[in-house]
Parts: sequence; structure tokens; C-alpha cells
Amino acid sequence: MKTAAIFMIVLMLVPASYASDSWMPASFDMRRALNSNSNPPERTSPLFSLPPISGDEGVIRRVKLSPDIKAVALTFDMCELDTTTTGCDMDVINFLHEHRIPATLFMGGKWMRTHSRRVKQIMTDPIFELANHNWSHGNCALLSPEGLKAQILWTQSEYELLREESGVIDAPESMRLFRLPYGRNNQRALKIIAELGLRVVQWDVAAEAGDNSNPKRAKKSAKLVAGMTKPGSILLFHANLVPKGTVNLLREVVDILSNDDYVFVKAGDLLEMGEPETVRDGYFSKPKDNYALDKKFGVDGTGRRKPFTGK
Repeated sequence: MKTAAIFMIVLMLVPASYASDSWMPASFDMRRALNSNSNPPERTSPLFSLPPISGDEGVIRRVKLSPDIKAVALTFDMCELDTTTTGCDMDVINFLHEHRIPATLFMGGKWMRTHSRRVKQIMTDPIFELANHNWSHGNCALLSPEGLKAQILWTQSEYELLREESGVIDAPESMRLFRLPYGRNNQRALKIIAELGLRVVQWDVAAEAGDNSNPKRAKKSAKLVAGMTKPGSILLFHANLVPKGTVNLLREVVDILSNDDYVFVKAGDLLEMGEPETVRDGYFSKPKDNYALDKKFGVDGTGRRKPFTGK
């Protein structure tokens, strides 16, 4: 079959509204380009429910692989608080899309609604795996049980709504992975998340450490990141324009790891390739290094002055 014919078939499989849509950054992708909307989603309970996980497995930080497999997962948080909006880093998304690099995107439900046109576009590309990052970045160690369930289920519902609007029937019915905002949890939270059928996936390599807008700094940072990476690693980046210059760092990290014969897979696929290594309490690089964040972003991490209850 000729190349032109193959290209036409691919276009026919992609919804018309996205086939010609650019993957390059646009004005509506910028931080605070759109007004913050803290209202609940159109429906607050998803139509599709995941089966509960029998007993929680804890917080997955990396995966132990057999010696002959050099695979890692690139993951990106895309989130915002109840009180503000963030951006959509299409430089990052376009780089992954253009170079066909699988990645897992942990999206907040409110962020998904703010950037709905981009989420629906991302759903058209199977290299991306979408996962749950709470509605408005609620801190799982501080939320009430009712608040935590609402943060999770509102996000599952928003995914369903956007999947319906996108017309991408091949997209999974539901998101199956969950990332703890601020990397924070308690044992009650792990039980609730497991009851809702989600696996908690964190990271063992926090890639970003400040602004990487300067290419020289990004190159230096990438060497440090690559030095911390090993087979089965889960790398944490952001794709919401917080922090800046992520695409510079990402390019360098991908280049170094590719030259070292690493392959990139979605987090969900990585979990099936070996034995997940877990802890009971999430953290960035060492235990309790995230506790100081409990008091920085409202009463429960959402930016609110009053607790989020889902009511």
C-alpha cells in the first residue's frame, strides 16, 4: 500500500475536528489564559466503575525488571488548584507526539476541563496514557474521606465526559492509575483509592529542579537525571507550564537515555513488565521531604480556605 493511501486511512480513523488541529502551542494553552471554574463537573459520579483492588498495594515508586530489560516510564503531571488555572505545555506534548515516545499524563479533573480541547486531542494519540491526579490537586493526607472520594470520582467523570465528546471509542473506558498530589497520603487514603480500583503510581526520579529555560542548565540537569535513572524507573515531569523549560530538559534526558539503549513505555505497561516496588508513604526523593507542603496551598492542598467536601 502506498504511503499516501496509508496516510488517508489514518486520517479517516481520527475525528475530523482533531485531524487538522495543530499540536503546537497556542494562546489558549498559556497559564491563566482561561478563567478558573471551580464548579463540579457535569456529572459527579462516573458511569463506569472499576472493580476494587483487594487490599492496597501501597505507593508504587518503580518496577523491578529482569536484567535484560532497560525500560523506563516518562510521566507528566498536569494539574491546577480550585483557585487558579495553569497552562498546557504543548511543547512537551508535541515533542512526545512527534517522536512517538509513549508517556503517562496524570491529569487533574479541573485541569482537564480547563484544557478540554487539548485533552480530547491527546486522546486521539494512543502513545499517551491518561491517569487520575485528583480534581483540584487535593492533598490525600489532609482530605476527608468524602472529599477524597469526590476529588477522585469527579476526575473519573470528567475523563468520561471528554471521551464521549471526543468520539475516540478506542480510548480506555476509565483511567486506572492514580498519582498522589504533593506525593502525600495516609493509610486511610490508600484504602479508599484501592476501593475505587486505582493503582497509586509515584516516581523514583523527580526530574525537574527549577527553571530549565536555559539550554545549558537543562543539559547539566539532564545528566543528573540520567544518572539517577535505572531500569524500571518512573520519572516525574510536569506539562502544565509549571515549572518552566521542561521541554529543554526532556529533550536532553531522552537523548541521553536513548543513547544508553533505554526504551520508553507507559507507566501502566511498565507495571506489567516486572515487580512493582512500593512504600507506604509517598515522598519526592526521601521520606517526609514533602510534609512542608501541607500548609502552603490552602487547608487541603486545593487552594481553598474551607475544606473541600465535594458538596
